[in-house]
Amino acid sequence: MIISKKPWLGNSLFFLLSMAIVVASCTSAEKKRARVERKQHKRDSLALEYDPAKADKRLDAFMQRLHSRSGFNGNVLIAKKGKILYQNAFGWADYLMRDSLEIDSQFELASVSKPLTATGILRLIEAGKIRLDQTVDEFFPDFPYPGITIKLLLTHRSGLTNYLYFTDKKEIWADKRKGMTNADVMALLAKHKPAKYANPDVRFFYNNTNYMVLAAIIEKVTGEDFAVYMKENVFGPAGMKHTAVYSKAVYEKIPTGVVGHDKVWRRSVVQNFQDGPVGDKGIYSTVRDLYLFDRALRDGRLLKPETLDSAYAGYSKPTKSVFNYGFGWRTYETNNHQVVYHTGWWHGFRNIYVRDITSDVTIVLLANLANGSLLHLDELYHLLDMPVIRRGAYSSEGEYMAE
Repeated sequence: MIISKKPWLGNSLFFLLSMAIVVASCTSAEKKRARVERKQHKRDSLALEYDPAKADKRLDAFMQRLHSRSGFNGNVLIAKKGKILYQNAFGWADYLMRDSLEIDSQFELASVSKPLTATGILRLIEAGKIRLDQTVDEFFPDFPYPGITIKLLLTHRSGLTNYLYFTDKKEIWADKRKGMTNADVMALLAKHKPAKYANPDVRFFYNNTNYMVLAAIIEKVTGEDFAVYMKENVFGPAGMKHTAVYSKAVYEKIPTGVVGHDKVWRRSVVQNFQDGPVGDKGIYSTVRDLYLFDRALRDGRLLKPETLDSAYAGYSKPTKSVFNYGFGWRTYETNNHQVVYHTGWWHGFRNIYVRDITSDVTIVLLANLANGSLLHLDELYHLLDMPVIRRGAYSSEGEYMAE
């Protein structure tokens, strides 16, 4: 046996060999990940295949009437059992500029952001980084409301007041041109301690503050901006290439060509400081990306089956025995039918996203003219052999009433 008189040479060779193994392992892992991504991209492309010549004529006739008679202006996608039955774009992205909508135009999702934010939270729970029973003051020690858990935030049972009404006062946020961040709102809650609507876990009270706080917790736990975390952990894995979080605290002008209009065309809505906080809103997406999100949930690529079951369960007293709220989802459930969905209404955008779990039907309607067109969908549900889940869905304040 030859013993080297240069021990450093042996150490160097060992180091180089180790590095070669590490590099080979990394390369192998990267190649495997690339193969998986290519495979998934192919599946996503197949899921999005659509031939307008083969569109369901009944659905097209219904949507044409909704556009011409009820004033629907926006994009639509309807799918069943993994196949797109109908998709289309109706009207203007920006009425003043006469820009037409395209099928991949990005819309402010408003409260349709909430199922996506909930998915981000549930992924952290599955990873063991947070728990449903943890309270907000464990993450933010100066949070002035004890006993409010992540579960209560997810299910709108926290009793917190709506920050949108609280921060609208000049003495709270003087510079209306400057977008607030989630951290800003958390600091304002700690400083001013606005009165709660109710004690924790007393009753259901739909409230944007809950999901703004959840996004703040995501940022605190991960050390990442909410936009970055969601892109890496929700949008990316779901194949949602046209989805992003846009905050007025980051962008002087939100980078999308779709402008919200309030009921009539002449009233386009200018984003303001309240377009800064995100999680309760602030996610911009497309009808096709929301369909891919539906498929990713069904395929188990985002959450485990048992986690989804808990997300789709109701946690409050049902309205009319069928309507409830889960983890980021409004729910409709009878003995033989389960539907999860969400509505959204904010600054000229009005949306509905419906997922019939029983029949595997997906409906996405994103509108940038906030009129009453989405209150006239009963015929659409009948055409798809679905329960009629909404009637008179919005109060005068724009909040949902399960009727």
